[in-house]
Parts: sequence; C-alpha cells; structure tokens
Amino acid sequence: MTDSWLEIACDVPEEQSEVVADFLTHLTGNGVCVDNLDVDAFSTSEIPDSVRVVIKAYLPADKDSAPQMQELEVFMAALALRHPTALFSKPALSAVNTEDWSSSWKVHFKPLRVGKHLLIVPTWEDAVVLPGDLVIRIDPGMAFGTGGHETTRLCLELLESVMENSPLLTIPSLLDLGTGSGILAIAANLLGAGRILALDIDPDAVEIACDNLTLNDMSDSIECGTVPLESLAENFDIILANILAEELVRLAPYLMERMHPGGSLILSGILAEKEPFVRQGFASQPLLTYIRTVSDGEWVAMLYEKGSGV
Repeated sequence: MTDSWLEIACDVPEEQSEVVADFLTHLTGNGVCVDNLDVDAFSTSEIPDSVRVVIKAYLPADKDSAPQMQELEVFMAALALRHPTALFSKPALSAVNTEDWSSSWKVHFKPLRVGKHLLIVPTWEDAVVLPGDLVIRIDPGMAFGTGGHETTRLCLELLESVMENSPLLTIPSLLDLGTGSGILAIAANLLGAGRILALDIDPDAVEIACDNLTLNDMSDSIECGTVPLESLAENFDIILANILAEELVRLAPYLMERMHPGGSLILSGILAEKEPFVRQGFASQPLLTYIRTVSDGEWVAMLYEKGSGV
C-alpha cells in the first residue's frame, strides 16, 4: 500500500463544498476531509451564514499528479463562472504521510446509526449496542466509505429495504461494485445476503476492504477483487453501484446483464442535478424498471428491478 501521499487542499464557500468534495472523491478515487474555516462560535446559531471550508483529497506521491491537477483547475474555473459572486482559491498541493492523513480525519468519524438496525462504529471508538443492532466495525483508511456520506447512507437504507422485502426463505446473492472500504458488502452480510462479491478497480481499496472483512469476521463470507464488471460472467440477485453518475450510465448494459430476473439494482453516488441524466441512460435497458428515488441533501440514490423477460 502507498505510504506517501500528495494532499490537495481546496478553499471554497461552504455552499459549494458538496460539489467540490464529490468531484475530488471521484478524481482521486480516495476519501476526502472537510475542515471548517473562520468559525468562532459557541453554538450553531452563532455560525455566520457564509462559512468557508477546506476540502482535502489525496493522490499517491509516486505518480504524476499533473493531469488530475489540470482537470481540477478546469473544474474550479467552471464552478467560479457559475457562481461569479463566490471566491474560489487556487487548489494547493503538498506532501503528506499516510499517518498524518489518518490523524486529520479520525476525530470526526463517530459511531453512526443508519436505517433501522445498522450501527457503524469506527475501530477506535466505543458505542452503546442496543438489542437488534447490526454492528459494522470499520476503518476506511484511504478508501471511500465510512457511512457518513449521503451516498453511502442512501445505499445502506435502500439495501435494508430491499432485504426486508425479499421473498421468505430466499437468500440473495449480491455484487458490491466500487466497494471502497467494504462497508456495503459487510452490511449486506449482516442483513442476510448469501454469496457476496465486492469489487473495486483500486487495489489499495480492495486491501482495505479485506482488512475490514477481517475486523468483522467475514473474510470467509465475502470475496474481494479487482475484476472489471465487463469481465464478470456471474449473475446476482442484488447489485449495489455507488460510483460516478457518468460511469453508472456507461456500465448500464453490463449491470443489467449481471442481474438475475427479478433482481434489484441500487445506484448511488449521484448528485440530484444528474438524476435525469442517469434515468435517461438506464431507460435504454428495456428489462429494467425504475422503482423509486431517495434523496439526502444534494444527493440521490435510485432503485431499479429487472423483469423476467420473454
């Protein structure tokens, strides 16, 4: 695993922080940190309306960062044009060690309840476990997926709903595409899924996911790998895909092919403004039926089902 990283820091108005954080997450393939700036208050009512934040993202130091930085500067310039009254500082790039990155965000990751039964607990925290709680122990490392981001929470809530409504005596198989920390695959196991395959194109993320499977005693229950979706021959009852909207649309025919008839497809990682784009992209798959959209802030997740065909 990479031990040395480059830190990208973007100083932006709080109102644009979600959009910038999403872009950085998918640009780097790693998690981001959000630091508040200029907040000197004893209560939330005293926080000024216009708060600035610093979004921090990370790239391996042993790879050329120029292409990503150029892409980021183009994105920030376009964002500034859309918001002419807002101030966007030029992104800063600096070296940072993995242990420095870890200490900068762990303080903000606390136990979190999601849905009806899921309790997400970082490995360095204790939590009160109530009857019926399904506990996920997680250390995301440099991978995306703590449960705190809206896209992950929406995925977990839809997954819990799908599992609750599965036919009695059915143990569904599941594919977690873009597994990151492995949190969705772990939740699926706790909720009663059978065969689970967790895939990510980033080998470091797969290594982190495997570590989290060990933390939750699931190493023998969930398979991890870097196999591209296009190369899979296996079909699944449930597919989770929490990745970039454009990538979801590109993969639409492959996702449909990998689903069993009657299967469920959960899509996340989608900004609300891109929902029509994703809906249009999946409308070309005749066997897929749109069921519903759930939202949280600027993010949405969508549920589809596959018909039985002819």
